Amino acid sequence: MYVRAEPEWIAPRSVEDAVALRAERGDEATVLAGGTFLGILMNQRFLAPQALLALGAIEELRRIEVAGDELRLGAMVTHRSVERSPVVRERWPMLARAFSLVASPRVRNQATVGGVLADADYASDPPAALAALDARAVLRSPRGERALPIDELILGHYETSIEPDELLVAVRVPPHPRRAAYRKFRSRSVEDRPCVTVAAARGASGLRVVVGAVAATPQEFRELCDGSPAEVGARYAERIEPIADARGSAAYRRRVIAAEVRRAVESLEDVG
Repeated sequence: MYVRAEPEWIAPRSVEDAVALRAERGDEATVLAGGTFLGILMNQRFLAPQALLALGAIEELRRIEVAGDELRLGAMVTHRSVERSPVVRERWPMLARAFSLVASPRVRNQATVGGVLADADYASDPPAALAALDARAVLRSPRGERALPIDELILGHYETSIEPDELLVAVRVPPHPRRAAYRKFRSRSVEDRPCVTVAAARGASGLRVVVGAVAATPQEFRELCDGSPAEVGARYAERIEPIADARGSAAYRRRVIAAEVRRAVESLEDVG
């Protein structure tokens, strides 16, 4: 009979202690944030960690703060907190919308900002939205702190550039662009993971379009963003090499990409 050994539970109470323990234990101790994705992997026996570095007791990581025009989300801030935060809804509305569309309230009450990025799960809503807003993930280790854009953090399926001695402690989001939109296409139920997501933003540097849930990493091609909404959508559909999974074939995703990118860019033009 299979008997699963219980992992060692490590629960630091400060960021400093968590960073020190992360450096000491490295990949031997799996970081536990909200646990929504990790719990699935453990229940299905894809992962059997020796130890869990649980961050739930660190109050600093649960803060939503604004410094000047920059939003700082602690790594343990839940999706629900981002969705319902008055300051996020007022000043970063596209981000609030993206987090509000994740799964169900039960999941959003548990899943965290840091966890969704560190998991690097391609079929997640927040990475594309954060990338389009030029957010930075803040990584801390005994060697210091660095901030990475989303496209440098997420390298592939469940793969990130987080080093074994680093801890993702926060996400920094610059001022919201003049116009931004987030679209999520589900091919099955309303609580399902996305088939295609599109985050579009138009600011001082021009149009940015990031497509998520269609490849190992969020897809962005700034050189394709000139032209009409239909032209931008067609170019993205042609350039991206979509995956095929239970939510849609590659050919189906190409059609959805063209339509959803067009609609997202059109919505920016409709805003006065």
